[in-house]
Amino acid sequence: MKIREIMTLEPATLNPRQAIREAITIFMEQNIDAAPVIDENGHLVGLFTNNHIYQYLNEGKNLNAPIGELMNRDIAPSHPDDEFGQATASNLRALPVVDDSGRLVGMVTREDIAKAFFNSYNAISLELDTIINSTHNMIVSIDETGMIKVFNRAAEQVFCENAGDVMGRNIRDVFPESNMIDVVKTGEAEPMQKVILRGSWYVSNRSPIKKDGKITGVVAVFQDISDLDKISRELQYVKELNEELDAIVNSSFDGLFISDGKGVVLRYNKAFEQLTGINAHEYLGRTVEDIRRDGIISEPVTFHVLEEKKPITLVQESKTGKITLTTGNPIFDTNCEIIRVVCNVRDLTELNMLRQKLEQVQGLSQHYESQLRSLKMTSSEKMVVSSAQMRKMVDTVIRLASVDSTILITGESGTGKELIAEIMHSNSARHDKPLIKVNCGAIPENLMESELFGYDRGAFTGARKEGRVGYIELASEGTLFLDEIGEMPLNLQVKLLRFLQSKEFIRVGGEGYKSVDVRIVAATNRDLMEMVRNKQFREDLYYRLNVVPIHTPPLRERKEDIPALVAHFIQAFNKKYRMSKTISPGVVDLFMEYNWPGNIRELENLVERLIVITPHDSITEEELPVHIRSAVGNNSAYVLVSGIIPLKTAVESVEKQLIEKAYAKYRTTRQMAGELKVDAATVVRKAAKYNVTRLAQE
Repeated sequence: MKIREIMTLEPATLNPRQAIREAITIFMEQNIDAAPVIDENGHLVGLFTNNHIYQYLNEGKNLNAPIGELMNRDIAPSHPDDEFGQATASNLRALPVVDDSGRLVGMVTREDIAKAFFNSYNAISLELDTIINSTHNMIVSIDETGMIKVFNRAAEQVFCENAGDVMGRNIRDVFPESNMIDVVKTGEAEPMQKVILRGSWYVSNRSPIKKDGKITGVVAVFQDISDLDKISRELQYVKELNEELDAIVNSSFDGLFISDGKGVVLRYNKAFEQLTGINAHEYLGRTVEDIRRDGIISEPVTFHVLEEKKPITLVQESKTGKITLTTGNPIFDTNCEIIRVVCNVRDLTELNMLRQKLEQVQGLSQHYESQLRSLKMTSSEKMVVSSAQMRKMVDTVIRLASVDSTILITGESGTGKELIAEIMHSNSARHDKPLIKVNCGAIPENLMESELFGYDRGAFTGARKEGRVGYIELASEGTLFLDEIGEMPLNLQVKLLRFLQSKEFIRVGGEGYKSVDVRIVAATNRDLMEMVRNKQFREDLYYRLNVVPIHTPPLRERKEDIPALVAHFIQAFNKKYRMSKTISPGVVDLFMEYNWPGNIRELENLVERLIVITPHDSITEEELPVHIRSAVGNNSAYVLVSGIIPLKTAVESVEKQLIEKAYAKYRTTRQMAGELKVDAATVVRKAAKYNVTRLAQE
């Protein structure tokens, strides 16, 4: 309370020249016992009280003397803005009040102070009663004897008693179960005491009232437990809702970020933490500006949503380097003011990876489709092996399939190098992953790099805008078969060497390295060592590829496989063209004599041609091309022994084949005998023995 609130304005004043007699008259008329003395400018110069008059009369002095001779000049006036307590501390009967310039503006008397105290007490008492009676909880207070001193309206409602009727009564008369008086004896507070009142349970907090260190009473506050139970249930419900909301928010694969209408962060989920690299609760209660300032997100979408008051979608970059697509949605209250901004943050890095995988799958599909279109009727699922040499090589290939060493397959064209790569892949741990075949001699030099390593968007004129996955990426976790590796340009050999060493590469037009787990199998029909000496092939790449060499022998060095291969091709092409052709032993004999410069591919193509063009069901020597018959000659046939059988059985088999060939080639017995260097009777006897007739040969 300020002095200006209690002071008397325009009090009676005196001047220093007035006689004491005049002052007495003014004191009597105004019914005052003190008055300030001011000069002609209104400035305070002293204080004159009735004590001065008594003193003057007691000394028997003249009452016509001026006031200035007797007044109190040593006074400390108050200021209107001083606190009320400063006036009470003064020992003056009346306290002058002056402004900043020293001019008198009022007077504070003891009557003013008493009135102020009384009004303040009444106001405080009324306010206290109002507070006590307005509280929802029941409040009861007793003195040290147990007499009720406070009984608020809540207590009246519970006990059905008026406060006026119970004040001054003993607490046990109104509330027999109460033991509030025990607190007076112990002097200890008793919190959280459970009591029953009128059939309802309450929690009571009882505390002693102390004055000057002495217990003068007890006050008790009663809380209806039913209210607490209701609040507890509501809190539990809110807790469950909050836990459910947390579970929903954190179960989202996308990042969720929620702020209020002023950009203060309220909530974010674990996905957002992983995308941005921040910790849980690190930015809760802070602002979106803090997130931008710390570089967590390049451009928070929340700013734009708060400014434009509509949903906004932006591509952002977090400090983890991840690119995200963020959509911010405002939530409005009934006054159309934004109270929340909910941001959904999706990792474009993950989407890009999924897109690349999709491209890879699509590329594999296209590649396999192309492979199927170009697939010929070859023994691609099973290699036909008869000779010990080939069995030994296949055993080696299968053993090598279990390791990831780089393999270099050498051999003439048509010896089955691609088939060796297929067998190695199908018997490896990568058999359920892609096998990508790339013919380095079939791809133009200017396209080979982009085909092998792929390219990013805008890498060159005419490039697909979304880029393209290369063969290396298509073969991820599988096998990459580089056929005709000797045809690869020197400038690309350097990049291939680096990939073989680090398993990393850069797309054409790209910036970052990509890491791929792939096994390399290369093949060539050229002499790479000779190419190295002629500076046509990199020496370091040669040794990097030639970790484990496999040589496929030409067909002329393993003629024991020819009968089995012919039988296999006959069966395959008969099935393909829905025929039932057979091939005579004489044709096989000629095949055994021929050198096969085109190897297995030449043999396969020839058998297919014979199946298609031969007009009758049996293929004989006459259907063979001229270049094969002339290369072999008529007297070059020989007997091939591929295994040990009884000699008699072998002789009979050779005799039968010779008789069949003679009957097929000649018309008269004499001609047959002349060619076989026996007499005609022997020919007739042997033909009968083996049931060979001219009809059987037609």
